[in-house]
Formats: sequence, structure tokens, C-alpha cells
Amino acid sequence: MAKSNDPHHDQPPRIGEALAAQRAQARLTLDELSRRAGVSKSMLSQIERSQANPTVAVVWRLAQALGVELSELLVGAQRGAPGGIELVGAHGIPQLTSPDGLARLRILGPIDLAGQFEWYELNIAPGGELASEGHEPGSREHLSVLSGSLQVQAGDAQQTLKPGETARYAADQAHAIRNPGRQAALALLVVLHA
Repeated sequence: MAKSNDPHHDQPPRIGEALAAQRAQARLTLDELSRRAGVSKSMLSQIERSQANPTVAVVWRLAQALGVELSELLVGAQRGAPGGIELVGAHGIPQLTSPDGLARLRILGPIDLAGQFEWYELNIAPGGELASEGHEPGSREHLSVLSGSLQVQAGDAQQTLKPGETARYAADQAHAIRNPGRQAALALLVVLHA
């Protein structure tokens, strides 16, 4: 397979660069953003210098504090030439980690579709959880387990999935995906926003 000549394909997403640019555009100091987002000034500084890998919760709080979409902080996926083939190297795929550090989301879909149609590779260690508040009314998620087992809870409903099974559920209510097993679980997660 031919390797891309683009040096950015093999680099991790540059959340720090995007954060610094958004903070500058909003004319906020590190102190002001720290207070608004509830993230320490030292952590913000480390993120901006690409010395820290923020969790999903931290990136979300920063986006909320800056008044921007989450996708605006998740840069790194490269755009291909029209009519060409876009190749995104493994290190160019944005990745988020759950607050408990046991769930990892690799954002497989293009960032410009975030908030409409999103798909992820989801890897959850034993005992890990990816919990979410409800998305906008009418949103749905589709979870397909590739290996291990996962438990999905949407509102009061709960279902355990094994490899090869898919759960489809309303995501406009609080929902969570947990790994109750003793081995890591791998799944594909598709989110359809209404």
C-alpha cells in the first residue's frame, strides 16, 4: 500500500493547537478558561502544548466553555483531494478517553459530520463504562459488538450483547455502555443525530 506524503497523516490529533486558537479567538486567558471549564490551569497549559491527552469529558467541558462545537477542538483528520482517496493514518484518527480511563473512542467518521452522523470504534476494558446524557430529541445509537460482551442501558431498559449482536436504542435519554466481562470488549458505535 502506498504511503501518504502528507506528514500530518501519522501525527495524533492536534487538540492543543485547536484549543489555543479557540481560546485566543475568544480572548480568554488560561485562568479565565480554567474557571469557565472547571479544568485546572496547569492541565490546560499541558493540553495546549500537546503534553496531555484530555478525556472526553474534559474536551466537552472546554468546548462548552468556549461556546464551540466539540468537533472544532478535534482536528487532525486530514481532508483528501476531491475525487481522490483520503487516507488517514492510525495516529491521525482522533481518540477520546472516558472519565474512568477504561473506555476509548476512536473517531472513524469525518469531523465535519459530527453532530449529524458519527461512527466510532469503541474499546472498553473490563469494568469500564461510557456514560452519556441524552442527545437531541430523536437521536439513536447503533452498537455492534465485535469481541467481548457489552451491556447497554438506555433509560430504564438494559440489554447484554455478545459478539455479532447489534443493539439499536434511543439516545435522547441518559444512556451507558458497560463492560461487565473479564476481557476487553471491542465494538462499533454509530450515532444518528436528529
